[in-house]
Amino acid sequence: MGDEMRLSDDGEEDRVGFAAALQQLLWAEAKRREGIPADEHPHSVNALRPDSPAARRLHLRHLEVAAQCGKVAEQVMEDAAARAGRAAASYPEMGAAAGITRQAARNRWPQAVGTRWTLHTLTGRDHPHGTGTATTRSRAKAVTAGWDAVRKGDAATGGAVAAVVCDSERRVVWACLFDPAEYDAVTVEVPEDLVLVPAGSDEDHRAWTGRWAQFVDAEVERRTVRA
Repeated sequence: MGDEMRLSDDGEEDRVGFAAALQQLLWAEAKRREGIPADEHPHSVNALRPDSPAARRLHLRHLEVAAQCGKVAEQVMEDAAARAGRAAASYPEMGAAAGITRQAARNRWPQAVGTRWTLHTLTGRDHPHGTGTATTRSRAKAVTAGWDAVRKGDAATGGAVAAVVCDSERRVVWACLFDPAEYDAVTVEVPEDLVLVPAGSDEDHRAWTGRWAQFVDAEVERRTVRA
């Protein structure tokens, strides 16, 4: 066959193929433990008479191998979740990858997602706005950095005009912007559609940044008129 057939949208053929490959691997291991060479009969789980003593013994060995595989898979999943967490993956993303809910992922791997806080800054009043990000293990440090950036930044010439801090699940926990009336940074509540910050490398994040810039522009303009 030419190029490998593409899978259905839900990945069913992927799962079937993976299950078949895993079944072959487990069956080969069961045979090995029984001292049966890999190239000798039986070549599949259905190749023995179901009522023979040999079949019973080999299928029990297969069950033993499968049970151990489940335990190994749990450890592999735990290791993979920990590595994903260190790579800044969130519990919703882990849940989606594992086919479980966000809460189930959190309960299953409670230490996978470390406490990290990401500071996003919006620079310059004039379009196009610039953006910046920084990640820290301390919420206080992230907030302080945001305050300092907006307070010290010359918004008219490219300095920071607004900042938000989000948690490990990318939810905004603090936000501020430059208020011309106060001539200082002030905290603000962001709209509901800005509370969740998408990952920094996808189209959704760029759309979020655009909405955030529009919100900040409108707020600064409103406060400028008031000043």
